Amino acid sequence: MEQRHLGRTGLRVSRIGLGTLLWGRDTDEHDAADLMKAFWEAGGTLVDTADVYGDGESEYLLGRLIEGLVPRRDLVISTKAGSVPDPDRRFDGSRGHLLSALDASLARLGTEYVDLWQVHAYDPGTPLDETLQALDIAVSSGRARYAGVSNFCGWQLAKAGTWQLAAPGTRTRLASTQMEYSLLQRGVEREVLPAALDLGMGLLPSSPLGRGVLTGKYRSGTPTDSRGGSDHMAPFVEPYLDEAAGHIVAAVATAADGLAVTPLQVALAWVRDRPGVAAPIVGARNAQQLTEALSVEALSLPDEICQALDDVSAPVHRYPDQDWSTL
Repeated sequence: MEQRHLGRTGLRVSRIGLGTLLWGRDTDEHDAADLMKAFWEAGGTLVDTADVYGDGESEYLLGRLIEGLVPRRDLVISTKAGSVPDPDRRFDGSRGHLLSALDASLARLGTEYVDLWQVHAYDPGTPLDETLQALDIAVSSGRARYAGVSNFCGWQLAKAGTWQLAAPGTRTRLASTQMEYSLLQRGVEREVLPAALDLGMGLLPSSPLGRGVLTGKYRSGTPTDSRGGSDHMAPFVEPYLDEAAGHIVAAVATAADGLAVTPLQVALAWVRDRPGVAAPIVGARNAQQLTEALSVEALSLPDEICQALDDVSAPVHRYPDQDWSTL
């Protein structure tokens, strides 16, 4: 699998990442081992998790597979901290919480360091410089090799990235931002992606298949064995089952028929090759789904197909997101 630099850093990652959101909950150890083995054998390196995935079970399960199945040196392990199970405070970006969470993640993963450590979301209750200091400490102490953020909007990302570049040599450059990005969700193109490109951060798209909807599996209803058919994941999928999404899914299916590939491959190839994207994170539930996703390595969409998909899924960008003189 082709390797790409993560933003303006020396870290290289596979251009498809393996997501572990459902590990330890819907994906058991046997299935996780199959996924990991297939991913590694295909040349995949980037494995993404978080301390709250499966209440920590995702990290624990990943740790059990390291060395026993796949050598630690062959993987780029990314995890996150900052989300908390508190109805009154969803995110805790305090220095104390973040560093304690990192130590707990390392214990569950059974490793001395993570390759990429990301703040899971912006915490308005903590000064941003305090949150970012935790990243500096993590990297300077060797517990993390690179640092990034996740779910920061445009101004938050620009502020954080600029702060970290303000004093080179004493602060850790932000290597990445992880955000939802797909043909069904192109909101990052308004401000987040331009900020990431300008500040040298690589974009790690989550839900690159529109929460599974772009595979076409929901065109004739909701399969009982799908995420949309489960009680705890149905609310996650439902927003992408409207009429507007249906038109985009139909266009993807048409493109797939013309290229003799699957809708999954078309949707994944589109987001993988967007400007600024380092590696879409694919959350396959079984080895068969992952194998189909990994087969996109050999696919490059023709320019006319890309343009057609761009047109049918184009978000509305007006003032002030475009040059005002053209409006």
